[in-house]
This record gives sequence, structure tokens and C-alpha cells, in this order.
Amino acid sequence: MPHTMSRMGDVLAGFHAVWEFESDSVLIRYERGIRTPKLFQTLGERRIPLSAVEGVTLDRGKRGTVVLRLRPRPGADPLMEAADGQLKEGSDPYRLVLPAERETLAEYYADELRGLLTESGPAERHLVAPPEAPLHFKAYDAKASFDGTSVHFRWSWTGASSAKWKAGDQSFPVTDLSGLEWRSPEVFEGHLRLIRRSAGPATSVQPDQDPATVVFGLGYGPVHESLPFAAAVLAAVRARGPVAAVPAPSRRDPADIAERIRHLGELHQAGLVTDEEFAGKKAELLAEL
Repeated sequence: MPHTMSRMGDVLAGFHAVWEFESDSVLIRYERGIRTPKLFQTLGERRIPLSAVEGVTLDRGKRGTVVLRLRPRPGADPLMEAADGQLKEGSDPYRLVLPAERETLAEYYADELRGLLTESGPAERHLVAPPEAPLHFKAYDAKASFDGTSVHFRWSWTGASSAKWKAGDQSFPVTDLSGLEWRSPEVFEGHLRLIRRSAGPATSVQPDQDPATVVFGLGYGPVHESLPFAAAVLAAVRARGPVAAVPAPSRRDPADIAERIRHLGELHQAGLVTDEEFAGKKAELLAEL
């Protein structure tokens, strides 16, 4: 029996998003509203080719809901590749949350989708369109902008380190980049680091000292601004060749660890970091000694 979703135009509405099923894709339209995650509002809508999907799941959610989720293939979506597993569950753009009473309908669509999937494993190229340039956001120590061909960092006099001021404002043509590293601003030491093709072996240069990195935190570089930015840059880099793997950081100097624990303590005393966050991050830093 043919899959009826090939009729095109079937629609399934959930909380914060509406999925429209096509013969070869799912068009996801994200709602606007106070309760809708800001990342969804920024994305607006996304067309997900079925060739970019390798699985579909349906699970029980919280407080009388069910969750229908697409599982994208590794490397198929620049947004998810840049996020590298750091998105909180509620901000996952591949989840559709529905009332529990619609579980039977959700199971129907899940089965229909599974019958249309033909690809699996890592994708050789991005299959989901990236956010469109120009893009910009304000980090803690700089204003970052991307015009589609180059990334620009303009340092802030209130946040940039002396090392960055000495280096001057930076401009990085996409052709000179081999990859990037995005660390969520929702964790301590969030940042966006550009990896240059001409760079040598990995060093222990900290984000606040690296002219190829902008630092997040204290409300700067929020996910809904910095992640789409990173995805657009990553897509542009990938279009020109393979992306470099992010090297594992080397061990830090004990004096640097002590200084960062002191700074973390100041944030904790100021009420900007919770007891749990303080204890967890302090343990992480001590583990790097």
C-alpha cells in the first residue's frame, strides 16, 4: 500500500511548531510568542529533506504530552553540526510536542515518515539550508558580523582583553577558515572560535586571549543569535572543503586554573552563577590540572 503522505500538504500542529509533510521533505514552521523558544522564532521555518533524516521517534513527554522527533543524519544540518549536542531539549528544532490525546495521530505520521526514509549514516554535504547572511550578534568582548564571505570581529572597549586590543579588529575570509567551535553561552566559558587553515598545532590559548575567538556570557552571544551565526559560517566553510576536527584542549597552567576559579567565585557571590553551576564548573576546572 502506498504511503498516503505522498499526497503532499498533510499538516500536524503541535506546541510552538507546525509540520507540513511533503513527498520528499518536512516543512517546519515555528510559531512566534512569549513561550516559544527564541531559537525557533529566529529560525522562522525550515525545510528538512527526508534525505537528511535517518530516523523518527515517538516518546512520552512531560505533563501529558508526546514528542515526535526527526533524527537528522550526522553532517546533514549545519545548525545541528555547529550545536554539537549542546542544545537543551526544549530548544531542539527537530522535536514536535503534542497533547497526549493525539498520540495515535502522531504514531500514524511517524510510521508514514519511517516508510519514506531511505538514507542513513553521515552525509557527505549539508542537506538542510543554513541561516542566510548577513548575520550579526553582540558577544561579551566584540560585535561579530558575517556577510556571507567574511567574518568580522570588532572588539568592545569594555570587554575585550588587552591581547585582542593589541591584535586589532579582525576579518576572516571564509576561504581562510577550516572550521569553527561553538560553545553554548548557557554554560561557563561559552565562545565562538574560528579555526584558520594556516593555524599550526592546537595551543592552550584561552578564548579571551585569542583574536580568532569571541567570548559569550552575562547575556551576550545568546543561543538564538550566536548558533545560527555559527551555522551559516560553518555551511560557507563546508561548501569550500572539509571542516577540520576541533582538537582536544591541552592541559592548562595551574595559575590560570586558580584565576578562573577565583573569577567563578566572584560570579557566584554576585548571584550570576548558581550553587550547582559553581560546584560543577569548579570540579571541571580542577580536573584539568
